[in-house]
Amino acid sequence: MLAIAGGKGGSGKTTTTLGLASALDGPVLAVDADRDMPNLHAMAGVERPVDAAPGAPVREPSVRSHPTDPTVSVLPAPTGTDDDAFERWLRTAADDERRAVVDCPAGAGPDAAVPLRVADGVVVVSPLCAPALRDAAKTAAMARALGTPVVGCVVSRSRMAPEAVSDLVGAPVLGTVPEEPSPVLTRPTVRAAYSRIADRIPGKE
Repeated sequence: MLAIAGGKGGSGKTTTTLGLASALDGPVLAVDADRDMPNLHAMAGVERPVDAAPGAPVREPSVRSHPTDPTVSVLPAPTGTDDDAFERWLRTAADDERRAVVDCPAGAGPDAAVPLRVADGVVVVSPLCAPALRDAAKTAAMARALGTPVVGCVVSRSRMAPEAVSDLVGAPVLGTVPEEPSPVLTRPTVRAAYSRIADRIPGKE
């Protein structure tokens, strides 16, 4: 499981989760781990089913097919969870035969810690904004404290990334994603950016 994390809401985590899910060799399961502000299902264009309950096995109809990419399945965030059940739910997703890419909650609270702890690796996402980059560095530090390696960072809404970004996060910059009008993931420049990023993720095969 690859966690897509960042310190700030609106940093580009959900876009990066779906962008990488399509760019990685399929089949891929895109998972929404943000229980408080779930939006991966909406961006993917699927319904959030009422039976996406914590503690239950990951099974149909909780998993939805992506409407435009047959290699991607979408698992919306569960509802009404307690922390232990949420972690069990997420570990079930991690054990799925498909490669899982998980959209993490923002910040450094307990909700954000669970997917970082479950994941095999973390990609940190941040725009070129000093407060967001500082928060991204805190997220990277939290992942390492939980024993999960940070495999790289993605700079959103930018065509360049200063070397200082890698130094601050403590991980290589995998790539940048240019700012484009919505719907972002339909833009050729954005799709090409995520394809290049996917090629640079260690162990992507």
